[in-house]
Amino acid sequence: MRYQISGKQIDIGEALQIHVKTELGEILEKYGRRPTGANVIFSKDAHEYVCESTVHLSSGLNASAKGHATEIYAAFDACCSKIETQIRRYKRRLKDHHKDHIDPVELIGASSYILASEQEEVESEPETLQPVIVAEMETKIPSLSVGEAVMHMELAGAPVLVFKNEGSQGVNVVYRRDDGNIGWIDPK
Repeated sequence: MRYQISGKQIDIGEALQIHVKTELGEILEKYGRRPTGANVIFSKDAHEYVCESTVHLSSGLNASAKGHATEIYAAFDACCSKIETQIRRYKRRLKDHHKDHIDPVELIGASSYILASEQEEVESEPETLQPVIVAEMETKIPSLSVGEAVMHMELAGAPVLVFKNEGSQGVNVVYRRDDGNIGWIDPK
């Protein structure tokens, strides 16, 4: 497994790197999820240390977490605890699925755009209704069941996920609602 451990404007010592590799390695070995890599980034926010971690699993899923504490080791431990919870839940959900994916998840290419926000005052009329494109990127849309899409969204910590529904073969959306529930859009 490939580890990338770094600090944003702080020095990360060898002892902390060894601690990160040992602790993450134990968690991933315990749940047997065959990880391919892990990115761990430490930073300082006022008086607190922040640890952001992303573990890339061989199934194509990513588990992400963030921990805060006044000491750097405690920040990593908080983050590590969240990662362990996510992977444990992921393992349970995989056992609950009635079908096993033998092939990797199919990914469909799509374009993703970043649009400029409206910075003009409310009283002024825009010259055109066409939005200004700031950036264009390539993104991948996975082919999943609805349950798997919800699992992907929760593991990534994302508010929304666009996916190709394996059942209807249409493009669907799952999103986290303000009331805490999950919404699902399935156009006909």
